Amino acid sequence: MSIYPIIHAFDILLWLIIAANVAYILGFAIMATLPKANNNFAASKQTISSFLVLIPAYREDSVILNTTHHILKQNYSEDCFKVVVISDAMSQDTNQELASLPITLLQPSFKKSSKAKALQYAMTEVEGNYDYVMILDADNIVASDFLSRLNTIVHPTRVIQCHRTAKNADNNIAVLDGISEEINNSIFRKGHNRLGLSSALIGSGMCFDYHWFKKNVFKLDSAVEDRELEALLMKQNIYIHYAEGIYVMDEKVSNSDNFQRQRLRWMTGQVQAFFQMLPYLPKAIIDGNINYIDKTLQQALIPRSILLVVTPALCILATLVTELFEQPAFTYHLKWWLLLLCLCVALFLAIPPKMRNHSLLSKILSFPALVWKMVLNLQKIDRKNKEFIHTTHDK
Repeated sequence: MSIYPIIHAFDILLWLIIAANVAYILGFAIMATLPKANNNFAASKQTISSFLVLIPAYREDSVILNTTHHILKQNYSEDCFKVVVISDAMSQDTNQELASLPITLLQPSFKKSSKAKALQYAMTEVEGNYDYVMILDADNIVASDFLSRLNTIVHPTRVIQCHRTAKNADNNIAVLDGISEEINNSIFRKGHNRLGLSSALIGSGMCFDYHWFKKNVFKLDSAVEDRELEALLMKQNIYIHYAEGIYVMDEKVSNSDNFQRQRLRWMTGQVQAFFQMLPYLPKAIIDGNINYIDKTLQQALIPRSILLVVTPALCILATLVTELFEQPAFTYHLKWWLLLLCLCVALFLAIPPKMRNHSLLSKILSFPALVWKMVLNLQKIDRKNKEFIHTTHDK
């Protein structure tokens, strides 16, 4: 019995799986290149919304003060926004400096810290009534007109994801991390909104209707609160708008160890979110809840970095098998090389034009080592783990 039919069947199955991932990325990358539809509601906006700005900070002594000073410089009515820093496991000196600023400082003590717990604690402790909750990370920097610009689009939108982008380019790793963020912005945020689908959340630069958030934040029960929030919003058919012109500057990781920890958190979160969302999927299909179906599919996608290594490797392997079994070329390697071309086109379209320059090629030299870190993470994924995986900041 020839082994060729088995190899052929396996080849087709594997190609279909990889092709589905590439088609998803390519489709939304193309959508992201389309012009933005005009929104007329901003021009008639008259009300001044009030914002509760929450900044969870776990061992973030090196960056929190700078972030807090920047958000306090808003050219927005002081009566219409409150800044709350949730200081978790930070030094007494840092807390003393924060306490001297016109903010609300909370100092919880958790046995096992997480961002979700910090947000829940803040919503329990902070009194008052606001229109919106804005969540920033401890390393985020925003412009002085951040809240003013946000105020022009919050009505009638209930949930907004701002454009998070890199504030540093210290080395090749930081640059690649920044490019990866922009690719995600194009595919999972801009491309989705262009098609009328909800943007993905990203963990910071997120703005929620205050009453919705206060009611739903206590349902969070993992270390990947942004994915849980997405699932809750999709179940309730609440649209997430991507504010691509309102920037939140975010510090990118600049060493391989931090990169590995960050990706482990993301990969673990993706697996956890998939199994959490899967039981509700049949109901979403019956109800025609396209956004929920789409978000569930997102959790099943192969991580892009691994896709970039697996696809060319399979191209080479398919070419060798074709030669070995002397089968028609198209049966094996041509379809794989076509798939690799589509993947490269998709990523090229998703990278902002300003980042497509000659120096990008030199940065890619760091890519193999980073992918190896991603591969090592595969054996560490624990879908039941709820502990927060902290990424430190380089001083």
